[in-house]
Amino acid sequence: MQTNSDAVISDEDSALRPITRKEKTWGSFAIFNVWANDIQSLFGYTLVASLFISFGVSGWTAFIALIAAGLFVMCMVNLSGAAGERYGISYPVFARASMGTAGAKLPAILRAVVAVFWFGAQVYFVSTALALLIKSVTGAQYEAMFLGLSGVDWVAFLFVWGFHIFIFWRGMNWVEGFLNLAGPFVYAVMIALLIVLWNKSDGKLLSAAQTIFANLNATWKTEMSGFVAIFGTMVAYFAAVMINFSDFSRFAKDKQAMVVGNLWGLPMNMILFSALALLTTAGAAVVYGEAIINPTEIVERSDSVFLGIIAAITFFAATVGINLVANFIPAVNGIANLSPSTISFRKAGLITSGFALVIGGLWTAVISQIGIAGFVNTLGATLAPLFGILVVDYYVVRKQELSSVDLYSMEAGQYHYRKG
Repeated sequence: MQTNSDAVISDEDSALRPITRKEKTWGSFAIFNVWANDIQSLFGYTLVASLFISFGVSGWTAFIALIAAGLFVMCMVNLSGAAGERYGISYPVFARASMGTAGAKLPAILRAVVAVFWFGAQVYFVSTALALLIKSVTGAQYEAMFLGLSGVDWVAFLFVWGFHIFIFWRGMNWVEGFLNLAGPFVYAVMIALLIVLWNKSDGKLLSAAQTIFANLNATWKTEMSGFVAIFGTMVAYFAAVMINFSDFSRFAKDKQAMVVGNLWGLPMNMILFSALALLTTAGAAVVYGEAIINPTEIVERSDSVFLGIIAAITFFAATVGINLVANFIPAVNGIANLSPSTISFRKAGLITSGFALVIGGLWTAVISQIGIAGFVNTLGATLAPLFGILVVDYYVVRKQELSSVDLYSMEAGQYHYRKG
């Protein structure tokens, strides 16, 4: 099966070429870190921490809803990632089976548009952590000089933008290596922050967690309503990666590596991450008198320069990690699918980076002011039915059998249909 697909595309720099068996090197730890990096960003922590507070449910209800969402997403990505693992194909190529060799360009570019936008936005958000580190170390105050950003802000932004280019230019092995480094590192720092709060709370952290996240006025109806809301929020958070998970599963060593990696990366990871978020939020409430859901604010209040430096590096690594997973790879593959014969992996990466430079650079002064995020989120919502079509076609219509050669036959073949 791999032999036929290997002969289809000879260009080693093609973003969409089928992955050979020799290149399928990702074990369960690498797959685990895809999900670890997907949730361990600043936004991921803030989202999880806020869910314990926002919906007015008890801590256990919120905790169970988060785990249930992890189990559901795990099942869905095992379905959508199976073809990628078996045939070594990316999401845009997989979509050709159900939508045609030309028709697949639409779902691929829709996913790419969402990914490009958030890629640029996340580059900006990562740069704010770096700029904060520079300002805290130097102690200097800097005023905005261009598009709402100071000179230090621009230096930090361009550095982060260039760092992404450096990583992808080295290839997917470097992407895997960065994810494997960032995932465990973030956990180490979260545990360190929890220890600091434990010491400052004089051992009252666990009792505070039981009090803060208890809802004395809860009813069965309010708890179920909150459960559904939290479950839906977390599934929506992972939805984008659910549809294009074959972009990553195609690098898995085998099906077991993918399944085990998804098990530890989703429900198991959700248990540990949610518990740390809950306890850290409770500890902050005891020490500072309020429930703080932003970890950067907790670090700032700790008055520890060393912890501040380590935390800034951690937030940098975590957010770059999610950017590579949820935004960069889908954008590159979607753009490359517009013209597979002429747009290589590196060329698609540079195009993506070009858009990111514009979006991130204009974020403060323009984009954040006009509310374009709502439009992009609406566009992203169209990915849900596309996921259903993709999975039903593969399992029900095709019985999990695809022709590797025909998937890359752009002018003929069984997936060309009518005009592609």
